[in-house]
Amino acid sequence: MEFSAQLLMSEFVTHDVKRFILEKPEKFNCTPGQAVEIAIDQGQWKDEARPFTPTSLTDDGVLEFVIKQYPDHQGVTQMLHKLEAGALLRISKPFGTIQYKGPGVFIAGGAGITPFIAILRNLARNDELNGQTLIFSNKTPADIISEKEFRFLLGDRCLLTCTENSAPGYDNSMIDKDYLKEHINNFDQHFYLCGPGGFMESITDALKTLGAKPNALVFEE
Repeated sequence: MEFSAQLLMSEFVTHDVKRFILEKPEKFNCTPGQAVEIAIDQGQWKDEARPFTPTSLTDDGVLEFVIKQYPDHQGVTQMLHKLEAGALLRISKPFGTIQYKGPGVFIAGGAGITPFIAILRNLARNDELNGQTLIFSNKTPADIISEKEFRFLLGDRCLLTCTENSAPGYDNSMIDKDYLKEHINNFDQHFYLCGPGGFMESITDALKTLGAKPNALVFEE
């Protein structure tokens, strides 16, 4: 692992997702959409590195991560959520995951939104949000990460759908071929996809059926 960083603070942003603020190591440089591996610098956890995507921007003075806890895993995310300020983390060099290639539709499921946070923030900073759309699926409104920020940045181009319990202001639908056909009128553009395996597979198939070009589909690499 290349860098060491101290945890400055953490706070819940949903019932099972926390925002972590770390000191930014000297010479650390990360492009929006890239990921790093993080390990907790204590005991048995030193060798348990997991990939996470920074949600802070390249020139921010701190590092930010938004991380969901998976209690059934009894692993790194659960331990991260228990850490207190002052804990040390080990961080790898950034590596390429989702690369921004131009205006398009960002489609995310649950915690799959995290690679898109820094990308959309960077586009906002550069006044390049025109032509960008976000379609974000969650189980319930309470599960939506950074909802207010996305609604502020994208307005009516922020489409939120909840598959289990919905409410006014949210769609109540799976993101399937019919949903995509209803909400997208141009399939000759980039599509950025991130989420669980089954979610990715079904949306990829639907987009190709609707005419999206395979080389216009952008995934984590």
